[in-house]
Amino acid sequence: MSKPKVGLVGGGSWATAIAKMLCRNHETINWWVRDEYLKGAIEKHRHNPNYLSSVEFNPQQLNLTTDINELVSNSDWIILAVPSIHLESCLKNLTVGFDGKFVVSAIKGIVPVHYKIVGEYLHDEFNLEFENFGVISGPCHAEEVALERLSYLTIAAQNQEKAEMTAGGLACTFIKTKISKDIFGTEYAAVLKNIYAIAAGIAHGLGYGDNFQAVLMSNATREMNRITQHISPIKRDVKESAYLGDLLVTGYSNFSRNRMFGNMIGKGYTVKSAILEMNMVAEGYYATKSVYQLKKVLEVKAPILSAVFKILYEDKHPKKVFKRLANKLN
Repeated sequence: MSKPKVGLVGGGSWATAIAKMLCRNHETINWWVRDEYLKGAIEKHRHNPNYLSSVEFNPQQLNLTTDINELVSNSDWIILAVPSIHLESCLKNLTVGFDGKFVVSAIKGIVPVHYKIVGEYLHDEFNLEFENFGVISGPCHAEEVALERLSYLTIAAQNQEKAEMTAGGLACTFIKTKISKDIFGTEYAAVLKNIYAIAAGIAHGLGYGDNFQAVLMSNATREMNRITQHISPIKRDVKESAYLGDLLVTGYSNFSRNRMFGNMIGKGYTVKSAILEMNMVAEGYYATKSVYQLKKVLEVKAPILSAVFKILYEDKHPKKVFKRLANKLN
């Protein structure tokens, strides 16, 4: 039986890291990028000139395209690895649909305007059955993949055979994979950890030390558990790497763009100036508003989420907000 043909959507750092993993396991991969310049640059120079430029590709392994319909038509399973704010524009010209395809989200954010995680958005807008949807999560920075440092990924899907197929397509000497059935919990956890990483960054920017950061992450773990249980009340262990592991690496690592964004806010940057100065998307900023609205509907206790929302969207002073937050943590 022939190996399923894989397609990758995205030209950023995470997409480039995933392409590196896929090329370890597939003779060729279909890869969609946004414009002809990037397509030509990768073909000519054998690397992505914008992100992870140290990762070298064999052009003969890459079927690069800027046509999303060509990518979907020629692929059996498709990995989406674009920032959530760009997903709708990437798929706006899609006419062939996802019938018979297995679609995996490597996106850790909420689709703006729709206020939905990727799985819900694809289900509602493209009639993609949840049986044909999967999620890639876990503590895995693109920069460390480029350096081939040992990393761990969890692939969540209702269809375990397809989850195992995806896990096998990504696993290599420096990537360990496992599978899960918790598609909603892992996807929401991946969204939430970015918000908590912003909180960690704000705390660092304000001058809070390691002791406070540890308490903040401990409370964030419990808050994440409360929210995911309200959304999808199944048995899950939030201490596993797809939840706690991803939260810790995003909250503490210098590679974390969400922590970096929060750190800038804590140091006195306005939200607008912080966004303009960063050359990568901080998913947590866009997710905060959506998840905060969801939190109000669920009526779940989430003081860290609420604190980040007040700072980012109500222009409250970070120092005052965190002083009040500190009294609510334990």
